[in-house]
Amino acid sequence: MANHENLTILGSKADIPTDYAPQVLEAFQNAHPQRDYFVTLRCPEFTTLCPITGQPDFGTLLINYIPDRLLVESKSLKLYLFGFRNHGDFHEDVTNVVMQDLVDLMQPKYIEVKGLFVPRGGIAIHPFANWAAPQGPYGQMARQRLFEQLDLS
Repeated sequence: MANHENLTILGSKADIPTDYAPQVLEAFQNAHPQRDYFVTLRCPEFTTLCPITGQPDFGTLLINYIPDRLLVESKSLKLYLFGFRNHGDFHEDVTNVVMQDLVDLMQPKYIEVKGLFVPRGGIAIHPFANWAAPQGPYGQMARQRLFEQLDLS
């Protein structure tokens, strides 16, 4: 049985962050740590601000990970992502920051984050960042997945 005692946001009215707030992320125990499986989180309403113009950027964040001992609690992730609405960052940086914050929170076996940002000025930007636990078996897969993202067509 998973331990949920450390979750403080789920089931309560929570303050919505007005800027980048990694401290709102919460995790809970994986009930199946003996099994490798993917968790996919699709975040289709992600917004952030251009750090230069202050104009809003819209996109979908796709998060896939193989948990180890912990999983991210989805309401805390939603609040965390809300914090980017008033935060200025380039698409590439946001994608890497989200991935690193989730690595710091969960220490998963493997994680990847892809940003599918709506074109602005005729250019769509789709950054991809991934990470594999150094002691685990997913290093080769991480490298392969990285290069699978290349689209030269």
